[in-house]
Amino acid sequence: MKTWMRLVTVPVLSVGLGCVCAAAQAPDSSQYPAASQPAPGPPPPASYQAPLSPVPLEWTPPALAELSSQATLKSSFTLDRTMLSLAAGLVPESEPDARQAINKLDGVSVHVLRFGAAGIADERQVDAIRAAYHLRGWKHLVTTTRAGGPVHSGTTDVWLVLDGANVRGAVVLAETPASLALITVAGDINPVDLMHLRGHFGIPRFEGDGFKDARVR
Repeated sequence: MKTWMRLVTVPVLSVGLGCVCAAAQAPDSSQYPAASQPAPGPPPPASYQAPLSPVPLEWTPPALAELSSQATLKSSFTLDRTMLSLAAGLVPESEPDARQAINKLDGVSVHVLRFGAAGIADERQVDAIRAAYHLRGWKHLVTTTRAGGPVHSGTTDVWLVLDGANVRGAVVLAETPASLALITVAGDINPVDLMHLRGHFGIPRFEGDGFKDARVR
């Protein structure tokens, strides 16, 4: 046993003494000009950051903030999966499809603006919201307009958020003469699920017979 300890201890001590001697013999860098000192090595690699979710609930188009400053009343809230489970339990048993659709969601973000009798002050900002989702490359499924009214008196736009061939969520923009609602839902859903979510979380009961292109009326 003592022989084994000597065999292990001697090499370890030799390495330790060698490091001490090398440090003692190393030249003092302060005795040389800065130019002769070795250049610093490359910075350490940045820590890995997970990719952003394809449906960032916290993101809204900048134009929404502009409209928010013009609104007389505004409300915003976000529901996570736990809160959504509670919300699904409040849905009447007569709507089992709505319950199932809500249970598929990972989160919901809702922004509602009301503008009073004067209506929306700057319609160009609403168009800027639509343009922002177009620039993100999300699939614009449908624009429905309330029958008998002008284009911007009761319009609902729907976008699907695609991650490759998979649907990861949706965005609904609902405009009336005096209000605007922007609802973002995240989760593995399909267009049929979105139809069952109508009437919940501020999503209007838009017509569902036409997930059509906006140019088709």
